Amino acid sequence: MPTAIEFNNVSKQYRLGLVSTRTLSHDLDRWWKVNVMHKEDPYLKIGSVNDRSKAADSEYVWALKDINFKVEKGDVVGIIGKNGAGKSTLLKLLSKVTGPTTGTIKARGRIGSLLEVGTGFHPEMTGRENIYMNGAILGMSKQEVTQKLDEIVNFSGCERYIDTPTKRYSSGMTVRLGFAIAAHLDPEILVVDEVLAVGDAEFQKKAIGKMQDVSQGEGRTVLFVSHNMTSIAKLCNHCVLLSNGMVDEIGETQHIVSKYLMNNHEDFDSIGMDFEIDGKYRVQNFAFNQNGHNNEEIKQGEPFSVCFDLINESDTGADVVFNFEVATEEGVAVTCFGNEFQKHEMSLAANSTKRVSLRFNQMLLKSGLYYVSVYFLIKNRMGIVSKKYVEFAYKLDVEGPSSLYLANRKSLWQSFPSCPQHGHIAIQIDEFVEENK
Repeated sequence: MPTAIEFNNVSKQYRLGLVSTRTLSHDLDRWWKVNVMHKEDPYLKIGSVNDRSKAADSEYVWALKDINFKVEKGDVVGIIGKNGAGKSTLLKLLSKVTGPTTGTIKARGRIGSLLEVGTGFHPEMTGRENIYMNGAILGMSKQEVTQKLDEIVNFSGCERYIDTPTKRYSSGMTVRLGFAIAAHLDPEILVVDEVLAVGDAEFQKKAIGKMQDVSQGEGRTVLFVSHNMTSIAKLCNHCVLLSNGMVDEIGETQHIVSKYLMNNHEDFDSIGMDFEIDGKYRVQNFAFNQNGHNNEEIKQGEPFSVCFDLINESDTGADVVFNFEVATEEGVAVTCFGNEFQKHEMSLAANSTKRVSLRFNQMLLKSGLYYVSVYFLIKNRMGIVSKKYVEFAYKLDVEGPSSLYLANRKSLWQSFPSCPQHGHIAIQIDEFVEENK
């Protein structure tokens, strides 16, 4: 098969603490040494390793360092790694959102990208106008886009709002339309970041199916970044594992996913899950509670609750979407729940704290050890989106018989494949409580 994408010694360096990566003194120093003295660029030799968990020993950091790999036409490649490993930076370089510091990237064909919520959208333009604008960016004529228009709108499920400015779209609607555009405007290469986690279960299933269709049926190339190992295993032929901005290993999906999960579990230390989201919002005091006690051990068949404090330290109100994914030790996602699946809209006033409690009538998981990952998306009144994904944020030990409890109700999460060892559980939030503090 011909090569569709080729990374040759690609590196990306940033200067910490500055919006720009340059200053006048550094530019003059660089120009003098490179152009007059004909020496190597001194600023490409310095820089610390991109380890977000440690204090920097240099004002420069290598977000990516010496990346080398090829992707064949029609292949579906997963890019996985911890937060801060360089996954999104890699896709931004491929999509030409930014350029590499060193090295070259060769991509044969048009690239359709979905990197963040609202990527490529003008908020004042309607959904229909944004479809035509994105088609023009890809080099398509108005007639070509018109031929695809009905298919894009039907796939997105946003027909009622297609002539509404996208600034009034919810985060889920924005992702739906953005993915529909990226997948249907005939790009030879489809690049998708982890934004699909924002969509509901029905849309995630459609999106995974569409990516399978464009790769297997139409021979197009897909690069897919996700923290959902079930989706990666189902969709991707090969995986690239990134660690601290460098390639750890490249290989078949099952082997790479197993290595990634094993490394994460070895380093895992269950925490109270306190974290910041863009410095303006905080999640604190997350816990699974049962019988009035906060611990990591939950008994089967008994009521329990999931509680956390959500703090808004900004001067404007915001809307909040959150999802919790529960996976086995092997990385098999068995259930997911959150306010988006419940169709429960949640707002957060400016400079306020809210206590959120999700209450369940019974624990339905079989006995064993589970890991809980969380995704938060916050959209303020000005339309600015902040998001945070915390993988393996909480360790949960379910006690009880090894027999599997199943929910006697309609499933809220249909995208997980059937798993004979674990099944997949429909968790219904029986009571949703918000309390201002």
